[in-house]
Amino acid sequence: MLKQDYNAYTEEDHNVWSILFHRQIRHIQGKASQAYLNGLQAINFDANKAPNFDSLNERLNMLTGWQLQCVEGIVPYEEFFGLLAEQRFPCTSWLRTLEQLDYLEEPDMFHDVFGHVPLLTNPDFCEFITQLANLALAGSRDEYVRNLVSRLYWFSVEFGLIEEESGVRIYGAGILSSFGETTYSLESPAPARCPFDFSEMISTSYSKDEYQDKYFVLKSYEQLFECMYVIRGEMSIERVPTDRGGRGNFVRV
Repeated sequence: MLKQDYNAYTEEDHNVWSILFHRQIRHIQGKASQAYLNGLQAINFDANKAPNFDSLNERLNMLTGWQLQCVEGIVPYEEFFGLLAEQRFPCTSWLRTLEQLDYLEEPDMFHDVFGHVPLLTNPDFCEFITQLANLALAGSRDEYVRNLVSRLYWFSVEFGLIEEESGVRIYGAGILSSFGETTYSLESPAPARCPFDFSEMISTSYSKDEYQDKYFVLKSYEQLFECMYVIRGEMSIERVPTDRGGRGNFVRV
């Protein structure tokens, strides 16, 4: 099993983390969802040191029972959802360089940790991911089901927006870890911001190499759990394992 070699991080690595963290923590104020901000407070990152997975895992284990699993990079579909089903979140341990602060071809540790870890402190969010992972594995041989699961994950966990009392806010990790897309997703006139509609979402293509041209805005996180009933209806199985019944409020810490 791959382990993070924390002692291998250089002064430049810690500096890159510090630059990215300080820049983004200021930038997301007034833009990030309350659930994400609650998670930031619960994790209490060291702003000036690259994150240590052992320390993060101690905190996550206490809060939700989840763990970070160190991986080399993007992992295949079944391995990815297999880890999630076991409450282990795949996380890369490499960090971009100073020359790569604003663009990467694949996610690094800043995306994986700063973007995803805060919401892994939330029991309901973790339950959603676990249920979705179980669906993904149960329907892994069905290309249509794989498409449904992939679209739901992409437009929620990675690039989701939600309507809160204070306005539209971001909970997707792909946005929250991106300096440029944080503003673009909420303020640019270019992308469409559509009410969350699963039937429209599953027919919407997405790009991994540029900002999204469409975002889906939840009214409540309960809508994500409702989508999984639709996916179950498309599968030739009677039941997929679930945890705790799923409230979907995403605000407990």
